[in-house]
Amino acid sequence: MRNFNSSHFDLNLIKVFLAIWEMQSLTDVAERLGLTQPAVSHSLRRLRDQFSDPLFQRVGNQMLPTATATRLHGPFEAALSLLEQTVQDTHSFVPETTTRRFRIAMTDTGEFFSMPRILAALEKAAPEASITSVRIDPSEIASALRSGHVDLAIGYLPKLDTAQCQGDLLLKDYLVCLMRDNHPALTQEWSEESFARLSFVDVSRAATGYQMAQDSFKQRGLRINAKARLDHFTVVPEVVRQTDFVAIFPHSIFIRLEGRGGFFARDLPFELPSYDIKLWVHSSFAEDPALLWLRTLIQTALKSPEIISHDH
Repeated sequence: MRNFNSSHFDLNLIKVFLAIWEMQSLTDVAERLGLTQPAVSHSLRRLRDQFSDPLFQRVGNQMLPTATATRLHGPFEAALSLLEQTVQDTHSFVPETTTRRFRIAMTDTGEFFSMPRILAALEKAAPEASITSVRIDPSEIASALRSGHVDLAIGYLPKLDTAQCQGDLLLKDYLVCLMRDNHPALTQEWSEESFARLSFVDVSRAATGYQMAQDSFKQRGLRINAKARLDHFTVVPEVVRQTDFVAIFPHSIFIRLEGRGGFFARDLPFELPSYDIKLWVHSSFAEDPALLWLRTLIQTALKSPEIISHDH
């Protein structure tokens, strides 16, 4: 490696390096950073020249790190985090005039549950700001929060407790059996056996709350009769309303549906633990004035009597 001269090192190259590390695609990096692909390629060439190493090599469709890049990743990430935090601390945040676009990781049920209230509150408090909801696999949310790809995350995400993230409790949720309000099962014996014989819509296996239920069923030796599989929770209510299918469904979402009529939420015929829906931020950005403000706005918007679950 040539002699390193920090006065000649462009700190923007660290952002490019970390984005390539996370996304493993120069095209995706260009889109995220708002650069052209040639500009990203040029930045990578400068990094390679600076460290006399390829840093990232193409393997199939991915750009994978070399040993040198692996050694640089930790210090680069820490340096950028410190720099961003320092800049944040020196700037005040004015909601009334901000044009910031916030990115929040959430599922489709998270959107259904939270976005109407969040957007209504945002429209009043920060009319020029905007929010984008982002779908991310639960296993990748910690990385997305750490890198700044998303600002916040909403959901049942217990693994974030050990990922340098902070979670603010929004509500304790639990699962119910959703069915139409004149379903034949409502007039029949309700037991584990009768429950298992129902025809289920099986949905969103990646959702952590739903996965918890599946694990509990396995522990009990209970196999539900899944006759339909869908990718999105928000499709389920109309399927349930128009058929004899039932679904394992979050109580918080049922509360939002209840006013539409046509549904009944029956408690499961066995105990399942409740689970915490939290608003998550990475500790590196927890003191960002804009995110402190947004977290308060979201908690105020979502904590209302109608969505607080009863003891279960």
